[in-house]
Amino acid sequence: METKRVVVTGMGAITPLGNNVETFWNGLVEGKVAIGPITKFDTTGYKATMAGEVKDFDPTKYMDFKTAKRMELFSQYAVAAACEAVEQSGLDMTKEDPFRVGVIVSSGIGSMQANEREHTKLMEGKKVNPFYIPMMISNMASANIAIKFGMKGKNIDIVTACASGSHSIGDAFKAIKWGDADVMLAGGAEAAVCPLGVQGFISLTALSNSTDPMTASRPFDKDRDGFVIGEGSGVVVLEELEHAKARGAKILAEVVGYGATNDAYHITSPAEDGSGAGMAMKIAMKEAGIEPKDVDYINAHGTSTHHNDLFETRAIKYAFGDEAKNVAINSTKSMIGHLLGGAGGVEFIVMVKAIENSYVHVTAGSKESEEELDLDYTFFEGKHRDITYAMSNNLGFGGHNATILIKKYEE
Repeated sequence: METKRVVVTGMGAITPLGNNVETFWNGLVEGKVAIGPITKFDTTGYKATMAGEVKDFDPTKYMDFKTAKRMELFSQYAVAAACEAVEQSGLDMTKEDPFRVGVIVSSGIGSMQANEREHTKLMEGKKVNPFYIPMMISNMASANIAIKFGMKGKNIDIVTACASGSHSIGDAFKAIKWGDADVMLAGGAEAAVCPLGVQGFISLTALSNSTDPMTASRPFDKDRDGFVIGEGSGVVVLEELEHAKARGAKILAEVVGYGATNDAYHITSPAEDGSGAGMAMKIAMKEAGIEPKDVDYINAHGTSTHHNDLFETRAIKYAFGDEAKNVAINSTKSMIGHLLGGAGGVEFIVMVKAIENSYVHVTAGSKESEEELDLDYTFFEGKHRDITYAMSNNLGFGGHNATILIKKYEE
């Protein structure tokens, strides 16, 4: 069976650095850190008090008030990002077969806020919101986007914790490549900066205890002490090449490889030898028909936890061998925190912008690595570099590994 080429024609972002792609990207280029003290609730008594919070977000810019009221925050972020992505792509649903346009925009958690709020009502003997369940469940990011635009094709929610966004883009890529769709909106969204979400990760000893925005998230640094929780959404429009060309769409990049594996090792720790994530990278490169020397840039999972950064480094060495030291690596989480299920979508956008601008942004706040962490993590300042192939890694609790590989578009 003949496979299709898959390209990117639109992108949308809601992030702690800005509520559109250009503001977000410009913030990364300028080295801005959007991490700060949590403002969404009182953190008195909490060991971790920092987050990457979305600021100045108004859902009524993207939907009417009644619709927004029946949507939890993660869904609002997803719909808002989708609006920007669709607008950039120029996609006109009145000219499309709606059953050939699908959505895979995932959330790893759904709405913890709804759980907190409605459980309190239940315990106080008050009426639980009749929309509690359909507002809380994580598939509503994809569902609400489909309803907004009338997209009737494949519509699912892939829940693989922090790998959810990348797996969503990977599966959307496959759906188009194998002819199941002409267009897919794909990515992730998360909004878990709330007491239950933060305290849950504190209890896991996963969050940084730093109160300094510049050192709370410092991926690959020898003094890293945990990740910073973030929130937001990244959504992209993927499209079959000939379909995009036929409607005159501007092509931003091409998706050429996707690797998905599992460590089958531990519920929270990556495999110590890096073989699981390393194999995902190898699979993506094999599908693209390239070798490690061809990859110019890796947007790493780079969470700023001891285990992830060490074992992801081992994974890169597993996949790249001697070429590992020649590839530019950075972590967007150093500036916006860890968006959990939303990370893959936002970091995919960073790859596309890096290719477009020939620029690898700095891994902010990180200054000194340790003996085994000896790769090029882009400390101190960003670098100008021609990028033909870019790779993004995301790893999730449960051992889920996802790698997406894209390239500069050529006819």
